[in-house]
Amino acid sequence: MQAHIKIQSILGQLNTVIVGKTDSVRDCVACLLAGGHLLIEDVPGVGKTTLAHALAHTFGLRFSRVQFTADLMPSDLVGVSVYERGKESFVFHPGPVFAQVLLADEINRASPKTQSALLEAMEEKQVSVEGETRALPEPFFVIATQNPHDQLGTYALPESQLDRFLMRISLGYPDRAAERQLLAGEDRREMALTLQPLLTAAELAALQRSVTEVHASAALLDYVQDLIAATRSGRWFLQGLSPRAGIALVRAAKAQALISGRDYVAPDDVQAIIAQTVAHRLVPVGDAGRGAVEQVRAMVASIQLT
Repeated sequence: MQAHIKIQSILGQLNTVIVGKTDSVRDCVACLLAGGHLLIEDVPGVGKTTLAHALAHTFGLRFSRVQFTADLMPSDLVGVSVYERGKESFVFHPGPVFAQVLLADEINRASPKTQSALLEAMEEKQVSVEGETRALPEPFFVIATQNPHDQLGTYALPESQLDRFLMRISLGYPDRAAERQLLAGEDRREMALTLQPLLTAAELAALQRSVTEVHASAALLDYVQDLIAATRSGRWFLQGLSPRAGIALVRAAKAQALISGRDYVAPDDVQAIIAQTVAHRLVPVGDAGRGAVEQVRAMVASIQLT
């Protein structure tokens, strides 16, 4: 119950900055509680970076921000060894990836070479620099923002990297009432920078343990396996979900259940989180006439609960 109160206070603080997007904020909190990396995709100017700042401040994590550009090099991310004459040796200067939260702004504006430099950090929580492996801080999250692929100067993220993101969410335009608040109120980016941390590192670790302790029944796991099998049937998608994606789906559903104040996963939790968790890993069949998110929802609607 204490965990539920703490989570509700986090959601309340975030919703003061990101107005009218309660579902998206909830998804973001679920993603971080599940220990996953988050990808926020949308057109410029709808609050992606503001949301990333607000999450880092509210979770009380040490963060660094990198603006990805076409000329950003891998060494700009992970760091570099510089010869210091006084010490007569090379000294490693860590890059911005050595933070608890890396805000990777407009990640798809960087070249594939630089994007792949993040891959090891995201999967292994370590980086290899000049033949030496260096561990990253605990916890380590990547919150990345990207513009839609049809924007000029963007490179599509490789499938292997997309698969490392637990969730991809889209904010969309605000409704009329929320937009009026934005127009009449104070600057949301400045508000995000003044947010107070609501968690310590120990409290975050305890919440993440609570997520793993949420119970998933055999019947619920049967339902998840039915969904995974449907993605592999060839009717909906060109390729199905991997076992890693299935594990990610269960983990995200457990986080969703914890946010709702329950110690067990219900099918509603899976349905609430599935599009955000799996759509970026799937390509609809050619004659679908729908995007990946809509195709996932159509597939879920076609599967009966047993």
